[in-house]
Amino acid sequence: MAPRANWKGFLRLSLVTCPVALYPATSESEKVSFNQLNRKTGHRIKYAKVDADTGEEVANEDIVKGYKVDTDTFIEVTKEELENVALESTRTIEIDEFVERSEIDPRYIIRPYYLCPDGKVGHDAYAVIRETIREMNKVAIGRVVLTNREHIIALEAFDKGLMGTLLRYPYEVRSEAEYFDDIQDVKVTKDMLDLAKHIVNQKAGHFEPDKFEDQYETALVDLINQKRAGKPITAKERPRGENVVDLMDALRKSIGGAAAAKDTKPAKKSRKVASGQKEMLMPIAGKKPAKEAAAKKSAAKPQRKSA
Repeated sequence: MAPRANWKGFLRLSLVTCPVALYPATSESEKVSFNQLNRKTGHRIKYAKVDADTGEEVANEDIVKGYKVDTDTFIEVTKEELENVALESTRTIEIDEFVERSEIDPRYIIRPYYLCPDGKVGHDAYAVIRETIREMNKVAIGRVVLTNREHIIALEAFDKGLMGTLLRYPYEVRSEAEYFDDIQDVKVTKDMLDLAKHIVNQKAGHFEPDKFEDQYETALVDLINQKRAGKPITAKERPRGENVVDLMDALRKSIGGAAAAKDTKPAKKSRKVASGQKEMLMPIAGKKPAKEAAAKKSAAKPQRKSA
């Protein structure tokens, strides 16, 4: 089932408008998650919302937002009052300007979304906006309200649709000066730089996400499967870092190690790790594992079992 839209409204470029829906482009729902338990009973922990002074539980309908002025003073703000803060971006993404993609500082990037036409009407206007952005090789900058906050959103052509990336405001980005000021100015010799460049060339490749495996997620699955099977859990030795005494010697050894690893690494076809990891995971309540994939790999890999 397709995910629900996080936002629905209109995309507007000058007088060209179309209805659109904003969908999350990423998901963490397949990751292993844990509940908190009472060690003595094994029961789940339940959190209650209580009055800080009386200790009595408060019903959801009696809870309102409040801005803290000082220790004991709050300004109460109701849901209706928040809705009356009528921002145009609550229902419309107005494209304000177009910029070069390279001009967007990576520190400002929050998360990606897919922006799609909403319904059968508006596909023509949507296509005009998308192809204009694509042909101009620009990123469109607009604003959108999500979870009662206005965000900057950067739109760019992506396959048949538009990808929207939420951006931070300047006040949300910390200056690097407070972190980098104490870094010493070290003179790197040409010999060291040449050796380091040689290591980079030996490890050069292309970014292929399917090659990467979430090793921690796989280790969590193995841990849970071993505990369910009643097998003993042995602690693994933690990797230890070593102090570099001779940097030139370490660089030379790195070159030899990289070359040896490249020569001995067996050739294998790249696989889509995301689907492979899903097959190993145990089911989460309300989810159904892929039956065909599970049937094919049942003899080779641990299967998802109902919790």
